[in-house]
Amino acid sequence: MARDENSVAEKNLLAVDVGNTTTRLGLFADGGLAGTWELTTHERLTVDEARMQLAQAAALMGEALPEEAILACVVPTLTDVWRRALAAACGCRPLVVGPGLKTGLKMRYDDPSEVGADRVADVRAAREDYGAPVVVVDLGTTTNFEVVDRDGTFVGGIIAPGVALGARSLAAAAARLPMIELRAPASVIGRNTRAAMQSGVVLGEVARIDGLLDAVMGELGEEAPVVVTGDGAAAMAALLRHDAQVDDTLTLRGLWSLWRANRGR
Repeated sequence: MARDENSVAEKNLLAVDVGNTTTRLGLFADGGLAGTWELTTHERLTVDEARMQLAQAAALMGEALPEEAILACVVPTLTDVWRRALAAACGCRPLVVGPGLKTGLKMRYDDPSEVGADRVADVRAAREDYGAPVVVVDLGTTTNFEVVDRDGTFVGGIIAPGVALGARSLAAAAARLPMIELRAPASVIGRNTRAAMQSGVVLGEVARIDGLLDAVMGELGEEAPVVVTGDGAAAMAALLRHDAQVDDTLTLRGLWSLWRANRGR
């Protein structure tokens, strides 16, 4: 029997994106994103704690937990924790982004199983909403670039340390350097230690992203739209030399799209 795409889209869905630092929840209702919630990722989270977090998020969003769920998790020790919590809280067998899940993506990657679940979701949503070619810059514990060529193929990307990780590493490795607020200083040349560190960490990240985007466009052989998502996306995009579209819910919408593609199997 043919699958009814419209009936699938109308079902409510809970999308959970577990990152190394932040866990994001998205509630989809009536075919659109009805609410979001962010949690700090705790590596030693138990199933019961995850269930409590789900209940609290639903209450604060003013919605009941739906009976459908999809999970993307880049912390291996937490995948089964969240899978079991979602199964208990939603009363369903949640879809888990990974091997065996239909992505609908063409990949020019040596080992597609190495591509993180969040990266798959980013590419799926970016290609659907922005077309091809397109480049996604996802800011988090790592700074990830996802590159889609004119044919809609995911041709690969870049993984680099994120700006917050760089700041923590700098403070931890040098005894006299403090932790700093992650914001751009008034000038590139810092006149005190904190400003000098902000220049190196924040403006250094801006320069790295701009430089890598130049190199990516050169390899693509053409300019492509740039979509920035993740932690501090708006602030970072405002500092870039490249024009960039800020999209805070890209990964969650990618999960929703992946669920729609697989739900009728």
